[in-house]
Amino acid sequence: MTFAIHRGARALSVFRAQRILQRLHAEGLAVCGLAARYVHLLDWEQAPANEEQERAEALLGYGEPWIGKGGAMEIAVVPRLGTVSPWSSKATEIAQVCGLGNLRRIERGIAYYVDHDQSLLPPERERLLALLHDPLTESVLEDWQAADVVFVHPQPRPLRRVPFLREGLPALLAVNEELGLALSAAEIDYLAQLFRDLQRDPSDAELMMFAQANSEHCRHKVFNAQFRLDDREQSQTLFGMIRSTHRAHPQGTLSAYHDNAAVIEAYAPSHYFCAGSDGNYQSHNENLGILIKVETHNHPTAISPFPGAATGSGGEIRDEGATGRGGKAKMGLCGFSVSQLRIPGYEQAWEQEFYGRPQRIRSALEIMLEGPIGAAAFNNEFGRASVAGYFRVFEGEQGGRHWGYHKPIMLAGGIGQIRPTLIQKLPLPVGAKVLVLGGPAMLIGLGGGAASSVASGKGEENLDFASVQRGNPEMQRRAQEVIERCIALGEESPILSIHDVGAGGLSNALPELLHDGGRGGTLQLRAVPNDDAAMSPMEIWCNEAQERYVLAVAADRLAEFLALCQRERCPVAVLGTAEEGDYLRVEDELFRDLPVEMSLDALLGCPPRMLRDAHSVPMRTQALQIPDKDLRDLAYAVLRHPSVASKEFLVTIGDRSVGGLIARDQMVGPWQVPVADCAVSAADFWQFHGEAMALGERGPVAVLDAPASGRLALAEALTNLFAADVQELGQIKLSANWMAAVNVAGEDARLFETVRSVAEELCSALELSIPVGKDSLSMQTVWQEGDVQKSVTGPLSLIITAVAPVANVAATWTPQLQDLADTELWLLDLGRGRLGASILAQILGQLGAESADLDAPLLLRAAFALLRKLRQEGVVLAYHDRSDGGLWASVCEMSFAGRRGVDIVIPVDVECMGFLFAEEPGFLLQIRRADAKVLQSLVAAAGLESRLHCLGPVTVDWRLRILQDGAALLDEAGSELLAAWAETSNRLQSLRDDPDCAGEAYAHGTALRPSLFSNWREDQRPSFPTPEIGAAKPRVAILREEGVNGQVEMAAAFARSGFTAVDVHMSDLLAGRDDIRNYPVFAACGGFSYGDVLGAGAGWAKSILYHEALRLQFAGYFADSTRLALGVCNGCQMLAELRELIPGTEYWPSFRRNRSEQFEARLAMVEVLASPSPLFAGLAGLQAPIVVAHGEGRAIFHDPEQVSQAPVTMRYIDANGQVATRYPVNPNGSPQGITGLCSSTGRASILMPHPERVVRTVQMSWHPADWQADTPWLEIFRNAYRSVS
Repeated sequence: MTFAIHRGARALSVFRAQRILQRLHAEGLAVCGLAARYVHLLDWEQAPANEEQERAEALLGYGEPWIGKGGAMEIAVVPRLGTVSPWSSKATEIAQVCGLGNLRRIERGIAYYVDHDQSLLPPERERLLALLHDPLTESVLEDWQAADVVFVHPQPRPLRRVPFLREGLPALLAVNEELGLALSAAEIDYLAQLFRDLQRDPSDAELMMFAQANSEHCRHKVFNAQFRLDDREQSQTLFGMIRSTHRAHPQGTLSAYHDNAAVIEAYAPSHYFCAGSDGNYQSHNENLGILIKVETHNHPTAISPFPGAATGSGGEIRDEGATGRGGKAKMGLCGFSVSQLRIPGYEQAWEQEFYGRPQRIRSALEIMLEGPIGAAAFNNEFGRASVAGYFRVFEGEQGGRHWGYHKPIMLAGGIGQIRPTLIQKLPLPVGAKVLVLGGPAMLIGLGGGAASSVASGKGEENLDFASVQRGNPEMQRRAQEVIERCIALGEESPILSIHDVGAGGLSNALPELLHDGGRGGTLQLRAVPNDDAAMSPMEIWCNEAQERYVLAVAADRLAEFLALCQRERCPVAVLGTAEEGDYLRVEDELFRDLPVEMSLDALLGCPPRMLRDAHSVPMRTQALQIPDKDLRDLAYAVLRHPSVASKEFLVTIGDRSVGGLIARDQMVGPWQVPVADCAVSAADFWQFHGEAMALGERGPVAVLDAPASGRLALAEALTNLFAADVQELGQIKLSANWMAAVNVAGEDARLFETVRSVAEELCSALELSIPVGKDSLSMQTVWQEGDVQKSVTGPLSLIITAVAPVANVAATWTPQLQDLADTELWLLDLGRGRLGASILAQILGQLGAESADLDAPLLLRAAFALLRKLRQEGVVLAYHDRSDGGLWASVCEMSFAGRRGVDIVIPVDVECMGFLFAEEPGFLLQIRRADAKVLQSLVAAAGLESRLHCLGPVTVDWRLRILQDGAALLDEAGSELLAAWAETSNRLQSLRDDPDCAGEAYAHGTALRPSLFSNWREDQRPSFPTPEIGAAKPRVAILREEGVNGQVEMAAAFARSGFTAVDVHMSDLLAGRDDIRNYPVFAACGGFSYGDVLGAGAGWAKSILYHEALRLQFAGYFADSTRLALGVCNGCQMLAELRELIPGTEYWPSFRRNRSEQFEARLAMVEVLASPSPLFAGLAGLQAPIVVAHGEGRAIFHDPEQVSQAPVTMRYIDANGQVATRYPVNPNGSPQGITGLCSSTGRASILMPHPERVVRTVQMSWHPADWQADTPWLEIFRNAYRSVS
């Protein structure tokens, strides 16, 4: 072994280092300077030759150059000793492809250089180290010369037997406490009897497995419990009441309760577009099912927000992938509930004095700065569009209790697609092979199921931290690609059954797989891929390392399945075989032992049923006292409340276009204002039907009236969803996520009453069903502060996700006020003006007594029928629901989206505050004045005439006026109100992202001139020759590498343009199964190749440059002037690094981190410039919006003179059509707005935006009204056809 150190690029920008420095100062550390750089550790089999050293240095020459100096103290942080990091696995794989077979492994650490005003004492140094590294995944070394210890693997820890036969029950009680198993007394008694009968001592692996499999998180013991409520026995369990909704209304539901996600019927057959076994993309017309799943990941997000939220999103995506025999995630959502933010320098009058929190729980502000980035990063890298969500801030005193979300809610969910023949898992034949697919085992996330089932702060801090998983989305992408190759085979898929690996790790997933398949099995523990050699058998069996699936494959299909895994470079291992009976044996050949030897019925069918003795506790309330305050102050304060204010800081970090099927995201109109509450996706790349989803939640109301909060959550989800073209109310299906602190007095009674109200009463009245859901019932934080026991209780929080098939995705209404003469705004009010627990009450530091409610469910049914008739009449111009902030907030959001004013006329006999700020169910409609009689007639026919109010005219001048009895109560400029509404988001963005960019975005946000526009006319579009039936089509290679996620929409864009699109993986070229020279065109797709570990697209490029055969292939391809190459996003970054192989690209740049230092997902304005590229023929001068979604799109030219010499095809422009220089119209900071280039011959083109995702107008969140079905960006792909056909 030869050990070497390579010092690399800068690891922290100046502003990132400054942020960490501020945190160190907040901890009282006298640190005056901080910088960091990457340090690479190389483990050579033998001393490398000069050529090998040079190649290794070239591989590691990525990122921002280091221009700093050392500090008074250097801290060496490396991956946790004894483990192999995910970064190492990918970087080493690239090195191997590049011919560095002598290089056994590369690892990466970080050198922190710290300057301090005075010497740090040992306790201060310990605090410093704790803030600079993650002890679950990193270790700190004394110096880099000792870093070769990274490549030394300690001996594995042994299996532990608990001495039950000798010590009896105390032994089980002790291990329950030590390992944080959270077993109840009844469960411990059950285990005692089980092992007494077996006459042996249990292993720690068996006990941990039992605890996770039977945790509240996994088994929903409260929801399956028998309830006694106020001394009266209840005939129904909570889950029984929820199931009754499906029994009463099963129509349209294809799978409920027994799988990882629910499946419902689509609106109509659609074209499932995928690569077949021959590699050619094909469409299959069939009745695809719609997957629904929504999860929470609350406890991990409280402890460590970024990985907690990231793995929350990743786990939910895996649930969709593991439904039936394999599904595909499509459209995602993400939400957060936290306590008061207390933004430094922006503290609000209504924020109470800091109550405190346990040290191990992160603050609400930290959670909101880090958690959403974690969720977005996982979705982005995996390739799932995140297009819906919510953000709730609440904390306060009521009834002698402190309420809030110190234990946050982190919601992750979405919808997907599943082929009809794959909805049901198959029984396992004896001899079926049991496999694990995906990432390796690591000692992370141990005991998460049990940890999340207790109140935060109650357990041991080290167990809390150990329960948090860490994510590797690129690995999950690889596993999903394997699943999708099997899905493409339809009924012939080799997968018989599949489960995701989540809480409890393999110890939960494998027993479920076997038990559901009707079998037992014998499994080999040491066959589990493992990157942490020191783990004990219990740790290997029970760790919750992410990005894994377990599945069963018929023995005669095993070789075929393993070949698919090899092609996708996805780790896989055969663990054992399904056997007759229900006995599970786990063998450990290393220690020659049986860590697990147990009947599956004993494990999964055993626990005694819980009895809950619940008692109602009346809430002491006080009527809301509204002081004699200026209405203006209240109106602005409501807009600044985070629950009402702009959510832009949460939206633009998430890729909302990946997959190419999103028809409606949060951003609305030519100013791209985040006010849409309904997400919509198209079923396929050709048709117009699809599916929609929307959220509803009203947690704070539960403090006053829990059942009302549940009814309001459902009403909000429905009124949000009504914006979409849903044909029948009964087609809507609901996911219900229940959060409660059931061990707090009165809260289990509130939960029971809320479930009964929502499931048995409201769903029954509306004829709706809840086929899927989840619960998290430990929503309390407890801690000791000196001699004082403190606690914060989370309000009972029901989050409803409503999903439905839609007939026409293009017919979705938005809140954007339309720029038409003589229009009015109308309100349909389904409530009674109550203000309890409203945002108005919260900004006054109160809750009040009587909350909003859905008093008459049938009104909601009538309202839906009314909207259907209005849609048929074409009356509605804009639509918005009423919820947080009341009518006032809804009108403001509609005004912001359309830059139009509104005169709100309050009836003389109506109380002003309730009219403006009550958060009762209802919605607003913009209509033409000429259609008022049609509206009134239809409303009267629906029996809702007493609920209808004309608010007033929509005005050209952008002002909002509130009028009553002829007097102006408020008259404000829309721009001023928008600035107030956007300020909270801006403050958070300023703390999280580059502050200069945040400032520029805030200044840009109130502009009156639309950000988006176009000069395209349909008569500019040249005719397109329709290929003759039966004629051979030109083939295009849709080129991808591991981690690429944008290949399907790229293939669809080319297929729409006359090509046969062919799936070509880089592994095909490496193995000689294919050759890039077989294709006249190739397109390198977007995503995160190799997780971008050696720079965005750089690892992919270097795997070509330093592999002799691949280099010859690509050099030959580019030398042929008849061929075309297109690189988009990650493909653009990759081709830019192949400059030396592509003639005429000497002026091309490299691409680095965006100036904002954040992933940027937006519709951006661009201009197409004259160039020799045939792809842009006829498009020169085009100005139009296009979607961007990237983290590293800033063009870096190696010589400033190259900027003017480079053949530019596309550049960002501002609202005036000028070169964009400022953020966000220049989203990445590229000089002169450059975002697309071509070679001097035009045969190779690269661009960071994604034209393939916006070839249809329904794929755009905004487009000019005169655009037809196809956008001008389709011409790029048609030009490719014209060029080669």
